[in-house]
Amino acid sequence: MALSTKKRIARILSLGSLVVGIACAVIYVPWTGLWLWVQPLPDTVAEQVADATDFGMDGIIVYVDRGGQPPAYYAAGVSDRDSQAPLDPHGLFKIASISKLYIAAAATKLVVADQLSLDATLAELLPDLRERIAHADAITVRMLLQHRSGIPDLIWDADFPWHQPYTDNRQTLELVLDEPADFAPDSDWAYSNTNYLLLGEIMDDALGYDHQRYIRERLLAPLGLEHTYGRMDDVDPATIAQGYDTHYEGGVRHLNFTFPGSSMVATAQDVGRFLRALHDGSLLSEEEQSVYRSVYVFEHTGLIPGYYSIARYHADIDTVVIQFVNTTGGESLSVADNLYNRIVRILRRPES
Repeated sequence: MALSTKKRIARILSLGSLVVGIACAVIYVPWTGLWLWVQPLPDTVAEQVADATDFGMDGIIVYVDRGGQPPAYYAAGVSDRDSQAPLDPHGLFKIASISKLYIAAAATKLVVADQLSLDATLAELLPDLRERIAHADAITVRMLLQHRSGIPDLIWDADFPWHQPYTDNRQTLELVLDEPADFAPDSDWAYSNTNYLLLGEIMDDALGYDHQRYIRERLLAPLGLEHTYGRMDDVDPATIAQGYDTHYEGGVRHLNFTFPGSSMVATAQDVGRFLRALHDGSLLSEEEQSVYRSVYVFEHTGLIPGYYSIARYHADIDTVVIQFVNTTGGESLSVADNLYNRIVRILRRPES
């Protein structure tokens, strides 16, 4: 039976859409990451790390802590394109949103110590924001910790100052004040950096001093973590690896993201030791561990321009693996994720 004119047009349009779709797939496939994904695994983690620079990474740091074994440190590439200084496996790095693990752990301790309530509302704790954040009287500390508040993520605001970040929390917060909620509190989940900025403000008020001091005294000091800092301002910036992003010209180490949940600086070893302690119960009491488990995750990634970090514990092989790369933009995240997964696959080999 002959096709009607309308059906013929529909088929032509459908075929055209398919061709366009295939063309877009060919154009936008992350070929470097795909090529890396199909490559045979090398024999050792050291070989895989050394190969990272062949796939567009300026530099990479990997820390591996296998239960019952001394930790291993790996690095390849440079910490600075101009000087070609090699990346130090014990060097400092901006860990971005991995900072949220520390804030969540600190908040947990305050909750168990009755200095903070998971059920306290944003309107009660920061009353000056009652009329400026939608549903402030229904949003609780628990929802902020769990990313279930519905408050928009400040980094997606069109005016977010990526090239010159604000150094005042309230100035940063102004980006999302008086904006409609993304959803009703506790009705959905959406990752929002605004949640942890607000938690930092709440903890400062509950403590009467900077929550980063509390993190240093109650989380870092007991674990002997002497190379973890609350903010970039707490260290000589020159000791931090230079970062590079395809959206910027030159290095981006100077960009200072100070808002809670994105501000911390640490070595891979310190992050690895913190993560191990978070999992094995040596950081939190049994009650604290139970509360923490109810409100937040036990692993994280971190991403700001020039710095991408991954911190995970792999229970099946009792191994913490931390990876830092100082290249972002373009295909770099796909490459970094593939590198990380390949390293874990190597570690899972019976003979490794």
